[in-house]
Amino acid sequence: MKFFIGLTDYDWYSELRQRNYDEVNFWRPGSTRFQALQVNDLFLFQLKKPYYAIVGGGFFVRYSYVPIDLAWKAFGMKNGTQTREAFVDRIMKYREKNHIITTLPSIGCIILTQPFFFDEPDWIRQPGDWPVNAVVGKSYDTSTSGVAQRVNEQVQKRLSMQLQSPGDQSSNERYTEGITKLRLGQGAFRIVITELYQRRCAISGEKTLPVLEAAHIKPFAMNGENAASNGILLRSDIHTLFDAGYVTVTDQHRIEISKRLHDDFGNGKDYYHYHGQKLVVEPSDQLLMPARDNLRWHNEHVYLG
Repeated sequence: MKFFIGLTDYDWYSELRQRNYDEVNFWRPGSTRFQALQVNDLFLFQLKKPYYAIVGGGFFVRYSYVPIDLAWKAFGMKNGTQTREAFVDRIMKYREKNHIITTLPSIGCIILTQPFFFDEPDWIRQPGDWPVNAVVGKSYDTSTSGVAQRVNEQVQKRLSMQLQSPGDQSSNERYTEGITKLRLGQGAFRIVITELYQRRCAISGEKTLPVLEAAHIKPFAMNGENAASNGILLRSDIHTLFDAGYVTVTDQHRIEISKRLHDDFGNGKDYYHYHGQKLVVEPSDQLLMPARDNLRWHNEHVYLG
């Protein structure tokens, strides 16, 4: 079993530990990519000096390098600060401290689902042979490291006490699904859909990121999931029309514009040229395409055709 231990500050830990969030953003101030884990692998939080203790973790969803504004809109206080201003201040502080020279308004986002935090009596203290010289963290493999085995055993013991209830799945079983069924939070859903559609509106091809929105095909309020198969990236005006039933996508990925758009508002010609066209952007992985059942549900229950 592989896992990664990332170094973080006490402030980030203390801000998030009582929140009971379904996801967190373990962000990085620079642009260095994170490629150490696969989907659902374990990511652990270790406090920096003077604590050097493992205080929790989460399960890896994906890494994305996104504008700071998008990171805040997607995750808000799940970034570990209470305000956007505090978030930006902390990013700039770390850039200065670590001599990260960049004018780019973007950060690296290590998106984690089902985060867990240990109370101080349950912190996993640093054993004598545990390395402390890593700058951002390090990956470990229980098949090749005795230290990693011991840490994993202690984490699993604490997880089982936190997560187990009568009839519940074990911690090992409940995090083995792929991203097609991964229990994403709202922020992760937004980032995942944005990346899957290459930051372009699936219908218009629009690339201006601030006006692009991750749309649920089956609304979350109607038991629609935060899953890749239930999402599509749309320009904000098209998203509004999609939710209102004036636009839909068939299970053959053809766009349909309802005649009701003209009947109800006396216009809509800017949208009718999309009618009958195929989506201009789709996920490259067939497993991450919009589910046909979800598209059919929207056609039958939302679309005003």
